[in-house]
Amino acid sequence: MKVKTILVSQPEPKVENSPYFELQNKHKVKVDFRPFIHVEGVSAKEIRLQKIDLNHFTAIILTSKNAVDHFFRVADEMRYKVPEGLKYFCQSEAIAFYLQKYVVYRKRKIYVGPKDFADLSPLIKKYKDEKFLLPASDQLNADAPITLNALKVDWTPAVFYKTVISDLSDLADVYYDVLAFFSPTGIKSLFTNFPDFEQNNTRIAVFGSTTQKAALEKGLRIDILAPTPETPSMTMALEKYISEANKGK
Repeated sequence: MKVKTILVSQPEPKVENSPYFELQNKHKVKVDFRPFIHVEGVSAKEIRLQKIDLNHFTAIILTSKNAVDHFFRVADEMRYKVPEGLKYFCQSEAIAFYLQKYVVYRKRKIYVGPKDFADLSPLIKKYKDEKFLLPASDQLNADAPITLNALKVDWTPAVFYKTVISDLSDLADVYYDVLAFFSPTGIKSLFTNFPDFEQNNTRIAVFGSTTQKAALEKGLRIDILAPTPETPSMTMALEKYISEANKGK
């Protein structure tokens, strides 16, 4: 069956040269974006209940832009003056660069990992006497605790924001040829919003093994899977599928 419409369960890209827009123009398909989940900040009061005192820490581990935003939001709410000597350990260059929204980059001690959390290990080990805070969501990936515990450093996790299922009731009567998912929570959101969802001719695209597992557990048929050696990104996987499905269009 041909593909004419795609719903991507993420916010619309802010860059003009997004591969999704190229996909849309090249194959004359309609691509819509709608986050199936969103992030809500945890109040300073709730963080105090977690027995978190920001003055206690000498280093912050940042794994996402959300972590950056919510750390500085909470610091502001707690009237905590972020010291210039605070060390920042960022999981990627993108996160480190994003820090410039809040601090003067050249005046801060910022350490950057290539990509994965485990890649931060040599940097954290070098400063193993620091007291580390890991501001994160209520759905912290297991690789962070595993890595930090293995390093035997003094670290504390804290929930600074939560992943919340979005209200999708306005989509009840809207049909898409393809639904693209990127997390197990996205799958959960689909069935929370539409408990009686039946796949029928809808194609399901998933990114990552945990998303694949969640989809299969809900009885969904997976038609498009990424990453694979041939299609390392969701857009590449979609393009491959559309090219084959829309032949002779």
